[in-house]
Amino acid sequence: MADELRARIRSGALRPGQRMPTQAQLAAEFGVERPAVRQALRILQSEQLLTNVSKGAPATVARRTGGVPTGPAAPPLPTTVALAPRIAAAFEAEHVEIDAVCLTSISLTLAIGEPLRQIHAGRLKPAKVDVRVLLPSRDIDLAFPVPVGGREGGEDPVHERWLSMRNAQGQVLRHNLLALRATHGIDVHVSFRALPFTPPVKLYLLNGVEALFAYYTVARSEAQIDHGSLETYDAQGIRSMLFAFDQGAGLRDTTFVEQSALWFNALWETISSELVLTS
Repeated sequence: MADELRARIRSGALRPGQRMPTQAQLAAEFGVERPAVRQALRILQSEQLLTNVSKGAPATVARRTGGVPTGPAAPPLPTTVALAPRIAAAFEAEHVEIDAVCLTSISLTLAIGEPLRQIHAGRLKPAKVDVRVLLPSRDIDLAFPVPVGGREGGEDPVHERWLSMRNAQGQVLRHNLLALRATHGIDVHVSFRALPFTPPVKLYLLNGVEALFAYYTVARSEAQIDHGSLETYDAQGIRSMLFAFDQGAGLRDTTFVEQSALWFNALWETISSELVLTS
């Protein structure tokens, strides 16, 4: 019972601040006695997923839902810290929906590793997974990464290095997710589309109820290209600080999640184009 209720909370089926069903309703739904219900609720309270657990009024879903905190009081955390546990929590839903806008999909590819491990271990089993990713087109002049001294003639090793990484990470992400069809019978769909501009921010939308947002901060750095060193203007996306917004954690968060979804869908359906992950 605790596992099922935990999955409902983390997927957004039970939202922060929402009253839980009564203990009598839960007992009837799960076919157990009241003491078992109270024990499950106390487990979730100990994990800071529920508040006000007592024999009286129904418990309430906590405003901050454990793991990496979300909502107005949540501090921003680096992508390497914040993204993986939120992706894993999203995979507890029966239908997983992930939309991403990023420069490359390296952070998402790394973060997907945790729920994949849990699926292979038998701890997670979503029925359906839909992933959509917006990446910059190969045909545009990127704002970054770029050589500090500018491009020389028709050659741009920095662009070619970025393109190779974009394609390789996207192919790994798609392969790892589509493999779940054969190994676990999960209905998986992974789609990529190309943007005609360099995104100055990265955004992840999880199951329509959570948004994770970060700025790409451009800095001067050294890149190792073709056995040599080249000064570039680039952004370290895996270190970008992610701000978490949770639908149901207040008007500000709810509006941000909704508007982010509208923005993503508008880009997907209008100015983006087909993306083929080849060199």
